[in-house]
Amino acid sequence: MKITAIKTYLGSFDNRSRGLIKVETDEGLYGWGEAYSIGPDRSVEPIADYIFEMIKGEDPRRIEYLMLKLFQQFRFPPGGTGLAVMSAIDHALWDISGKAAGLPVYMLLGGRVRDRIRVYIGIGGRDGKETADRARRLNQVHGFTAFKTGPYVMDPDANRWGRVCSGAAKYFEDLRRDSPEDWEFAFDPHAKIFEPVLALQLANALAPYDPYFYEEPLRPEHIPAWSQLRSQMQVPLATGESLYTRFEFLNLMASHGADIIQPDICVCGGLLEMRKIAAIAEAYYVTVAPHNPMGPLATAVNVHFAAATPNFKILEYLIPTGTEWEKCVKDPYLPKDGYLELREDRPGLGIEVDEGALKDNRYVHWQRTCPVRPDGSTGYI
Repeated sequence: MKITAIKTYLGSFDNRSRGLIKVETDEGLYGWGEAYSIGPDRSVEPIADYIFEMIKGEDPRRIEYLMLKLFQQFRFPPGGTGLAVMSAIDHALWDISGKAAGLPVYMLLGGRVRDRIRVYIGIGGRDGKETADRARRLNQVHGFTAFKTGPYVMDPDANRWGRVCSGAAKYFEDLRRDSPEDWEFAFDPHAKIFEPVLALQLANALAPYDPYFYEEPLRPEHIPAWSQLRSQMQVPLATGESLYTRFEFLNLMASHGADIIQPDICVCGGLLEMRKIAAIAEAYYVTVAPHNPMGPLATAVNVHFAAATPNFKILEYLIPTGTEWEKCVKDPYLPKDGYLELREDRPGLGIEVDEGALKDNRYVHWQRTCPVRPDGSTGYI
């Protein structure tokens, strides 16, 4: 079997642009993958075309060899945009390999260690009661019992930090009061805090209300700050969406900088790289809760990762119904009682893409926009 083509589709899904990649072979088998929208999204296609020249004619089932070859032929670290495309190609190679073997991808990873995959979803509201009401509706429809929300009820760039912390504590207190005791709520400051001591103050304000985890309060560049913060905190500290390969995660874990890591399978290098990251984490007694604000293709790859990974904790999830994804991806993984069920009878990733619908999906430019502080300086997104 040989790789004969790599096709790229750029479209807009749920108010955000995405790059999807199809890898084709001379035996008629093909696979699909999803690239993270790290920006600029139009870079996905030329990078994929560049990579095709490196791996055309190769056997797509030699995933370890092909990913090693890409890393070596790039020579310099490929960065976020390069890794996003490499990740999507990795997904497609696993999809092809599973189809060729007539097995779900998780069977190629050593088989499943669990029967279903617990998921959580992001929610928000003007106050704790409104957020609790939204959580209750999601529980009634999809069975969710785990959620993530932001801790800010006032602008953290424009208010005294003590007020920001007390407002977050009041919000969480109300949220807990209006929700069942066994539901989980995680909090995501979204890397907007520059000073570690302020991140600690916010963590201490939330601690009495038992957050599921406290996600990425700081930027990821200076690992010693994470180590110091974790040693002072009383709640589980999570991070990793802004880190890439196993080498960056090794630095984090060797410094004991997190309790939970959150690599993104669409930007870290793909499923193969994510497995290596998880293996390192397991040796440090660290669990994995993949970052996944993505579409049903990314979710499918994460399902197979989670099924075969002992130290998997929970998966972030976005509901694809009611969005452009509904037209483009047939039969996506949908939650039942707060879990995604494995598909033992479907080879590969277990979902299919409507290529015709992708061609009709118009690309719309999308980018992140940072906030402006009262003094005119820019803040973190």
